[in-house]
Amino acid sequence: MKNDIEPFIQKKVDEWLTGSYDEETKNQISLMQLNNPKELTDAFYRNLEFGTGGLRGIMGVGPNRMNRYTVAMATQGFANYLKKNFSSISQISVAIAYDSRHKSKEFAKITAEIFAANEIKAYLFDNIRPTPELSFAIRHLKSQGGVMITASHNPKEYNGYKAYWDDGGQLISPHDANVIDEVSKISGIEDVKMTGNEYLVEIIGEEIDEIYIKKIKSLSLSPQSIRNQKEMKIVYTPLHGTGTVLTPRALREVGFNNIVSVKAQSIPDGNFPTVISPNPEEKASLEMAVEKAEEIDANLVMATDPDADRVGIAVKDDTGKFVLLNGNQTASILIYYVLEQWKENQRLDGKEFIVKTIVTSELLNDIADYYKVECFDVLTGFKYIADMIRHWEGKKTFIAGGEESYGYLIGDFVRDKDAVSACCMIAEIAAWAAEKQKTLYDILIDLYIQYGLYKEELVSITKKGKTGLEEIKEMMKQYRLSPPKMLNNSEIVCIKDYLTQKSYNLKLKVEESISLPQSDVLQFFTSDGSKVTVRPSGTEPKIKFYIGIKGDISDKNEYSSQSRILAEKIKTIKKELGIQ
Repeated sequence: MKNDIEPFIQKKVDEWLTGSYDEETKNQISLMQLNNPKELTDAFYRNLEFGTGGLRGIMGVGPNRMNRYTVAMATQGFANYLKKNFSSISQISVAIAYDSRHKSKEFAKITAEIFAANEIKAYLFDNIRPTPELSFAIRHLKSQGGVMITASHNPKEYNGYKAYWDDGGQLISPHDANVIDEVSKISGIEDVKMTGNEYLVEIIGEEIDEIYIKKIKSLSLSPQSIRNQKEMKIVYTPLHGTGTVLTPRALREVGFNNIVSVKAQSIPDGNFPTVISPNPEEKASLEMAVEKAEEIDANLVMATDPDADRVGIAVKDDTGKFVLLNGNQTASILIYYVLEQWKENQRLDGKEFIVKTIVTSELLNDIADYYKVECFDVLTGFKYIADMIRHWEGKKTFIAGGEESYGYLIGDFVRDKDAVSACCMIAEIAAWAAEKQKTLYDILIDLYIQYGLYKEELVSITKKGKTGLEEIKEMMKQYRLSPPKMLNNSEIVCIKDYLTQKSYNLKLKVEESISLPQSDVLQFFTSDGSKVTVRPSGTEPKIKFYIGIKGDISDKNEYSSQSRILAEKIKTIKKELGIQ
């Protein structure tokens, strides 16, 4: 079987077999050589790279897998880069947190030890914590960087390594590429400083929790509504993740007394035994919570992913049945509520802004326009929202941001999506709506009546392994060479290519530059206002299609019929794109 492996891959395999790796790792590699050359190729054909969410991959042996050695080498490269960038600081420090996945605690400990060995102080959380608290801790501790060991909402075989900069946001260009450059200079595990300076590892925990929750409480915009609705029934599930540590506590401290947890899912467990995937974007992950809500006649259902940076919700429709809201819908309700309260409290002075990603609903733009608040579009990935906050710091006031993939942020003391604070704000909006004899569903329909009925759908196509990566590249190539001319009988009037950073107005035959960073993303805009975005995922072996269209409704009774019409239009667009 060895001769079937490409020479450059075999060279990497031999380096691991002869290097300073433990015997268990070497034995696993030898077995793969004998029994599974395809798996061996996938594990060794490349090194894990930083994507939109950092370092992420399947756990196992090899440079293209998450293991103690890839974590160690990434940390050494990150440490080298931090020391170069902050050479004037006498004591560089980082904060480190981890989620409930298998090996997360081990990877976090190794990360802390390597930073310490490199004379960098490591603040290590004493147990599992949400990603947003890690972002907050970096800022609170005035650290120069941070690491979150998590694979977010990916399946149980995955783990990851999110690297953060001194503003509490994930690494962006040029830092992400430069860290990879530093890692590539490390020829093997022998180049990693593994031990020493244990005194530079400091355990942190409850003291950070208290300050973080206090900041969340300061976000409240309608405390009277919370007091009036404090017994409102809220069902919450952390899906076996870190949300169990802080989210119910934060909700209670904000003022809600009746928090009902899904007990079977409140135990941290890297196997995620009660769900196929611990992803609040998927309907199945909320089934147990919705069942509990129906049983006790709750007002609201919320579910966070394993690292508690995303939240999915279910609300009662006009028939009393629980329905799931998607990320665009929740983001729209959040943005509307926060802007409405800022307006009522006379806090808007023309210098405020919100941020959304280019694949998120244009409804957020419409809402921002109504309140005369600037709305910035950024590339997919919450790190770009954090970068926009940093860019305008001291000049404009960031109010809120959101993305269609269930990530939201209110206020700027965290620089990543924050499901803990989002849960508190969503519950507050539900309380505020109840004061007006309305539900969150009613608020959403009101927005559609005022701004137009927006309907979006995401189609993800998985292409695993080396061959899958090549297929995705070929698909993007073909969309560039032969872009569609019509979608749903509507002419394509504009194409935006973020790889060439050019926008082509086909009707006016005008070409303009795109100011956003270079990225492998294509967008097609039609004459009827539809928008289709195509992009390979930066964190998963997928190519994603984001389809957004718009209709109109004049009253609540039209919603269901018009929504079905728009769904048929999306179905047609998917068929025309060959992705149905």
